[in-house]
Amino acid sequence: MVLPTHFQTNDRAQTFEAFVDRWFINKERYLRDLLGLIQANGSNNEVNEVQCKCLIDQVVRHYAQYFEAQARMIAENVFLVLMPTWFSSFERAYLWMGGFRPGLAFRLVINNVLDLSEQQSGRINTLMTEIKKEEKEITDEFEKVQQVMASPSMLELLRHGGRLRNGAKHGMELLVDQLKSSLGALVECADILRMKTVIMLMEILKPAQTLRFLAAAAQLQLRLRRWGMWRDAESRMHIFETHPL
Repeated sequence: MVLPTHFQTNDRAQTFEAFVDRWFINKERYLRDLLGLIQANGSNNEVNEVQCKCLIDQVVRHYAQYFEAQARMIAENVFLVLMPTWFSSFERAYLWMGGFRPGLAFRLVINNVLDLSEQQSGRINTLMTEIKKEEKEITDEFEKVQQVMASPSMLELLRHGGRLRNGAKHGMELLVDQLKSSLGALVECADILRMKTVIMLMEILKPAQTLRFLAAAAQLQLRLRRWGMWRDAESRMHIFETHPL
């Protein structure tokens, strides 16, 4: 979805971008802690269980901080959350409603937690069916809002930068406010579903298994970010070399 610059707030974007940068620095630290504890545990799921639970709580709080900050950003400018300038173009290609798809969590578990019991696998499959249904419901509602944004009246507003005459501006402003409210509610629902998915998966997994799941998630996020930032830097350098000042 291409968003008009008329709806952007650069100051707020820069503030949130600074928060995201700090958040990823802390994520690297948590990843080191996760990998260190995984190595210490080895194949024994009962070793250092208290340490496992303590670190898991810290990582979950770290995610919660992100969602709390994003909730404030949604209230300020939901359009920026849907097309975040604080992520690279490569990272944005993987986003769904301003974040990761909840279904991704199941793939991470299946690929990185190889000692699931038959009962655990059954519970995970049941949960996956439920989450996919909720994910589709949010996607369907989002597509309805996109159709409104592509309507002739909305496109007319965007062409004029929100400056319509003969009293039409007030009505269009109300429509824009309604769209912001609808989009904000959908992104909030998506964030809730993301956290719900992770928490319910952790209820199924043993502490040592949860460590591997959280480590795999952190490694993926950090890998996407490093690669995306490198690609954007290379692109900017190419533009500078071909079009010097």
